Order: sequence, then C-alpha cells, then structure tokens
Amino acid sequence: MTVSAYPPITSPDAWVGPEIQHDPAWICRLDESDIAEIDAALASAKRGGLRIPFESPAFPLPRLRARLDGILDEIENGRGFKLIRGIPRGRYSDGECELIYWGIASHFGTPVSQNARGHLLGHVRDEGRQLEDPNARAYQTSRRMDFHTDMLPIDMLGLFCLRTAKSGGASKLTSALTIHNVLREERPDLLEALYGLFHLDWRGEEPAGENPWFSIPMFSECRGRITARICSLAYYESAARFGEQYRLTALQREALLAVQEIANRPELMLTMDFQEGDIQLINNHTMMHAREAYEDHPEPERQRHLLRMWIAVPDGRRRPLADALADRYRWVQRGGIPAKSRAAA
Repeated sequence: MTVSAYPPITSPDAWVGPEIQHDPAWICRLDESDIAEIDAALASAKRGGLRIPFESPAFPLPRLRARLDGILDEIENGRGFKLIRGIPRGRYSDGECELIYWGIASHFGTPVSQNARGHLLGHVRDEGRQLEDPNARAYQTSRRMDFHTDMLPIDMLGLFCLRTAKSGGASKLTSALTIHNVLREERPDLLEALYGLFHLDWRGEEPAGENPWFSIPMFSECRGRITARICSLAYYESAARFGEQYRLTALQREALLAVQEIANRPELMLTMDFQEGDIQLINNHTMMHAREAYEDHPEPERQRHLLRMWIAVPDGRRRPLADALADRYRWVQRGGIPAKSRAAA
C-alpha cells in the first residue's frame, strides 16, 4: 500500500484548532472532593515517609481514579491530550507538589528515565544551555522550541507547572495526524519521504554500546493506526557530525520544514497558557508540542519551573507501534534512557 493510498485520518486525534481552542472538554477541572482525596493521599504518603518512586497503590485515589482512567482513554483513543486543572498550588510546597504529581501520574502507567541523568521526575527550566551545544536538550534553555515529539517513543508525556515565567512560555499543541492529512492533500511526495528512514543524534544520551545516532521513519503504520516520530530539527542537523551519510537529504529537509510550516498554521494549533498547578498530558505518538520563548524572573526562586514525566502505558492500552520502532521502544520497556555516571546532576 503506497502512502498516497492511505485514506484521510478521521479519528478524534486528527483535530484542528478552532474546533477545540475554546472547547472546555479538554480541561478536567478538579472539584473539592477530588482535592480532599488528593490531600488524604498526600497526608498518608507523608506519614509513611513515602519517597519517589512509588506505585499507585501507595497513593490511593478511589474516587478520582475513575476520572483518571477516562483521561487515559482520551489520550489513547480520543483527542490525544488533556489538561488537569484545579490543584491549589499555593497550598503545597515544591516537595509536596512532586508527591502529588507522581501519585496522580502513577495511575496512568510506569514512569521511565527521560535523560542520561536517570531522572524519572525531570525538571524543565532554563539551565543556561545553548542549542548549538550538540549535547544540550532544548528544554534546558529558554528559547522557542519547534513542534516535535519527544526523543524516545514513550507513550505519554506529562508536565506539572510549579512556576510560570515572567512572560512567554505558552505551550502549543498540534495533531501530527492532521499534518499527515494536509501533506496527503498538498504534498504527497513529502509525505512519502517522511515514511523513509531519517538519521537523528542521541545528543550525548545514547545507552552504553549504542551508536550515538539512530535511524527511524517519521511516520509509520501498525494495525491501521499512524504514528509520528518527528523531533526538533536540531536532532537531525547534528547527526551529520558522525558522517556525511547521516546528513539530511534535500528532500528530507524540505519535508521536515513543511511539517513545521503546517504545524504553525494558526488554524491547526491549540495554545495553552499554564497556570501553576496545571498538569498537561499528551500522547507522544500522535501529538506534537512546541513552546514559545520566555523571559524569566531575575529571582531564582521565582523562575519558570515545570516537572516532567515520561510514562509507559500498559501494553493492553497503548498505541500499537510498527516494527521499525521496536528497537527504540525496547528502551522504554527497559526503563527509559539509562543513567550515565558522568551525566551532570
């Protein structure tokens, strides 16, 4: 079956922005009963000296869990994203927020390491890094991030907003499946190219014994469902440091730039301004996310700070992936990116 023969994708996760920007259905608003249940679980965790990592039974949410199960279904089989709002951030310390976030997220699946530091609970903030550094990750800067999926084919991405920036930093989402539809109509030749193999740079986080680069298709199909693996452009460009054979071809570059142009069309994107205490959850196989550049407060204790998790969804509920992604997904199954002793803390 050629790419041009694929029918248009009509599932709920192939959405366009105007349909949902002002639709409150993508926001799950916690009520007083939900917060009381979270408070009880937090108090129990603190009495028992609970430390991260822990499994969901240690943070019981008997009433809220049914809503969380519905959120997981929405992420896997619905629009592909959800925002949980209503956690009274000012009531809790940073450490308590970490326990709450981990406790809620543990009901969706298994958190895995997201970098060579071995972080199961990561910190998204400006570390003064520069994207020109081939071993830097974009989330370690305050610069604009283009539309992308995260590096490993992890099932779910989660962000908890501890503190917002002085200005900027809005989160943007777009459906990779809608982009697939647009390319099918406008540039089927570029869509065909995106089903081929692209070379990407691990950017210093390759596991021991692995090549510092890897090769995967940007779109693939399994059991009638399309998956996207499109990363930030820097990951493709820096792969050329390992040899000219890993450099983008002219057609591949044109295809990736076309994806960015389509993703940035105002009618195809959704913009979220985080509030402190918000939890954003997205499907990393179908959604692409971006971030505006931001300006931070001068005081370190007030600077923008998000908590991040990579969550592996149970096999019976996660999206089926093509064989071309199996080698990458085995790192998810092994617990994510292995920690390196030399990685910066």
